[in-house]
Amino acid sequence: MEQLTSTYPPRCPFWILLSCALLLWACSPSEKNPNVTKEEIVDRHLDVLYWQAPSTLNPYLSGGTKDMEAASMIIEPLAHFDENGQIVPTLAQEIPSFENGGLSEDHMSITWKLLPNVTWSDSTPFTAEDVKFTADYCMNDEMGCNALVEFQDIDEIVVIDELTVQLRFKKPKPHPFDAFVGSNNPILQKAQFENCTGLRAQECTEQNFGPIGTGPFKIVEFRANDVATYVANENYRESDKPYFQTATIKGGGDAASAARAVLATGEYDYAWNLQVEPEILTQMSQAGYGEIVTGYGSQIERLMLNFTNANSALDLDKRSVYMDGNNPHPFITDFNVRKALSLAIDRNMLVEHGYGAGGAPACNVVPAPLRFRSPNNDSCTESNVELANQLLDEAGWIRGDDGVREKDGVKLSILFQTSTNTVRQGTQALIKQMWSAIGVETELRNIDGAVFFGGDPASPDTLQKFYSDVEMYTNAFLGNDPESYLANFTCDQITSPKNDWLGTNVNRACTPEYDKIVTELSITADPQKREELAILLNDTVIQNYWLIPLIHRASLSARLYSLGGVRMNGWDSELWNVADWYRIEANVFIFKEAEVSN
Repeated sequence: MEQLTSTYPPRCPFWILLSCALLLWACSPSEKNPNVTKEEIVDRHLDVLYWQAPSTLNPYLSGGTKDMEAASMIIEPLAHFDENGQIVPTLAQEIPSFENGGLSEDHMSITWKLLPNVTWSDSTPFTAEDVKFTADYCMNDEMGCNALVEFQDIDEIVVIDELTVQLRFKKPKPHPFDAFVGSNNPILQKAQFENCTGLRAQECTEQNFGPIGTGPFKIVEFRANDVATYVANENYRESDKPYFQTATIKGGGDAASAARAVLATGEYDYAWNLQVEPEILTQMSQAGYGEIVTGYGSQIERLMLNFTNANSALDLDKRSVYMDGNNPHPFITDFNVRKALSLAIDRNMLVEHGYGAGGAPACNVVPAPLRFRSPNNDSCTESNVELANQLLDEAGWIRGDDGVREKDGVKLSILFQTSTNTVRQGTQALIKQMWSAIGVETELRNIDGAVFFGGDPASPDTLQKFYSDVEMYTNAFLGNDPESYLANFTCDQITSPKNDWLGTNVNRACTPEYDKIVTELSITADPQKREELAILLNDTVIQNYWLIPLIHRASLSARLYSLGGVRMNGWDSELWNVADWYRIEANVFIFKEAEVSN
């Protein structure tokens, strides 16, 4: 995990630096000064910009990171992943292990002991019944939730007592930390959601927009695709937290305007997901209001290739629908086309123009942790247009008078969609140019991020619907083991109208062989064998070009210098420890200007 900060030119003498540093020590509600109360913190309102506006506060009904992050201020999992990717207890007393009896020797169960005296924000007790209900909610036969892959190996959930719940598995599960670990797997309150299961899940707008939680904040007002307003949860288990008493997450605009609002003007405290050209961020940072915070996790910017026919002339019950493999894409299903599309891309150029120090060329879908990263695909960092053209020639794709390749009346004409921001549109333009060199025609389309990542089953413009040939976005897994993430590409996870487009296999590639290896990984305890199987699954995805990895992206956000407590996390929600965030008077940050000179 890397943490990058800006550098500062010297502007004040050492005695001022020393006095400011002492003042900072005195004002910070930290381990150095634990007696500072939230009443003593200056300015108790937190302003956050998520330019991809949240569209729901129920992450189980969305595939968008923005929705999971906005919800993470309210609803919590049993455990989080910290900034180092390690599992730390949240609503649990401790992390289950063999030593404390939480893990069974046969790997068939995991037992969680819950913190005592935790209440929901409505003052009712948080119990094991809420945990069981959440699993039942996600495992509903009529319609599960977007995180079903984390629950698919659970056979039953048994409430031992009010503070103890046991998950029993269908088969040995050596890595049992999927369900209820990480901000994408929070606990829902049974009393609030018990009439919102199955087919009714999407209809419960009041609950999905206003969940009752155990977290540091509760929702006051939620306007989808616009703004979320929060107030501190007076029933939060840590009575001196959160330090902020009100908070707002504002959506809209773009990544550059969000960065500007923190770095250049100081209007907002924190701005998320700054997919902005590096030279622009550097220029903004010179204003002195804030800094870029960066952490690497498993985020990969990739091209998803649609294995189903996305032709707009098709009826909606067929467009981008798998249909048991009987609705294939007219050219993406040609291996030579997929490989040629990858070979033509200069990833180093994409990094240089769009990411700088915030990215690196990617050749795998699992880039980290290091032990799970495959060494078998590194050649992708060098483009090979000559070989790409050769492959297409040999496969019978012939250039027409317009320069576009064609075969059996089918043109290599791609509709390429992504969300709206300047880096992604710049990347689209570069890839379009690269593909033109191999005779591929490309039409570019961009969609507002709040819609593209929103998961609304009624919208034609979501990444899950995938009504195009190619789409680009970033995806990642939470935590330090890719098992459940790699299970996203199995046949039973294909997005379709049958699961309300909530599956995780968005590109709809499907082979029984891959599914078999996923099953083997799920029951393998030996660490070395797990690494080998995970690499084999990664290589299956990559070497069959089910998707094309482009950039290993850092989590890149901005904070004001006056915002303390931020622990940048590339493995979980960036707001995972928002209860610890606090404000200090701006003048104590004068010493930051000369920090690197001493």
